[in-house]
Amino acid sequence: MVPRVYEINDSWPVFTPHDPVAGALLGRVPEDFPQYCVAATDGDRVVARGLGVPFDAESGGREEMPDQGWDRVLVWAYHDRQHGCARTAASALEISVDADYLGRGLSYLMLAALREAAGRQGHDALLAPVRPTAKHVHPRVPMTEYLRRRRDDGLPTDPWVRVHVKAGGTIEKVAPASMTVSGSLAQWRQWTGLPFDRDGDVDVPGALAPVHCDTAHDHAVYVEPNVWIRHAVRPHTA
Repeated sequence: MVPRVYEINDSWPVFTPHDPVAGALLGRVPEDFPQYCVAATDGDRVVARGLGVPFDAESGGREEMPDQGWDRVLVWAYHDRQHGCARTAASALEISVDADYLGRGLSYLMLAALREAAGRQGHDALLAPVRPTAKHVHPRVPMTEYLRRRRDDGLPTDPWVRVHVKAGGTIEKVAPASMTVSGSLAQWRQWTGLPFDRDGDVDVPGALAPVHCDTAHDHAVYVEPNVWIRHAVRPHTA
């Protein structure tokens, strides 16, 4: 089952696998932290996955919700695993639903399952550096401003943030540098099909913020903001 959780047809942007933290560590998470991960199946087919990790948020210089968000908690999780550190916090990493199974409520079920998994490990909260799914439509709008956008019923306009809020999550803060992808201009052209031939900000499909292009130094850098959301859970260790 563990290798098959990555067989689903997900909708992540083409450049996200080139985050070096993701490339080095994410594929190991279901095997190394199985108690914090969940999967949904339809027969023999894996149709959704939810990944999470524990980490020590109380060591010197650390905090529960770091500004470097997704990248930072994943690195901390593996550092702490290697050194036998305490597991004082639990963070979700992703929930991905197969494209053929979207619109069936699986997102809510997977979020609930991740919360349950954290509770079984004795945690009283599940943290999540959430990637707002509609933010890419407004890449030049600062995340703080984007989060202020609400529907008439008071809920967030962003559908994925709304799922978390409706499930009882509270928006805590922005993680301004949650994921970083850097590469040469040739690499960015290969990944995106865009020319990357002018200095400045480039809007890339799927990116939550512009990618900064520097032709003189032959590189472009994408720094993705996420949103820290906290879910209270009931610890229920055996």
